[in-house]
Amino acid sequence: MNEHIVNCNSRLIEEGGINMNEPSTIEMIEVIFKEINKTGGIEAAAIASRDGLLILSTLSEQRHAERFVAMSATMIGAAETAAAELGMGVPDKIIIESKNGKIIGMGAGPKALLFVMTRPDASLGLVLIEMIKASEKIKQVLGE
Repeated sequence: MNEHIVNCNSRLIEEGGINMNEPSTIEMIEVIFKEINKTGGIEAAAIASRDGLLILSTLSEQRHAERFVAMSATMIGAAETAAAELGMGVPDKIIIESKNGKIIGMGAGPKALLFVMTRPDASLGLVLIEMIKASEKIKQVLGE
């Protein structure tokens, strides 16, 4: 596997009906991660199941990646619940900004979520455009 993809939850992928043993699937995911990591200001990216289980990540430590996607998926779930209760519909994305950077999450099909962590100076517009492209590609690759 390419050095860009640091963590991969093979069991979850197989149980979810995603065959990562097919070279084309692995290669396509690697290409998507390479593309999004070329975006200025992105420090890490991850794909998770909607219930917060890590699928793939560029974070350097497995436990950090698992914690990152679990907490981020919980935030998306809470945002979806709040928006639904207020009659606003389903949110397209969540954005958390702090002085140290941003965490951005969005759906990547009915079963997956895409998350990125950025530096504080990252161009939000550019990052969002690249995330939208990546989430559509992930949706297609995972067959959702």
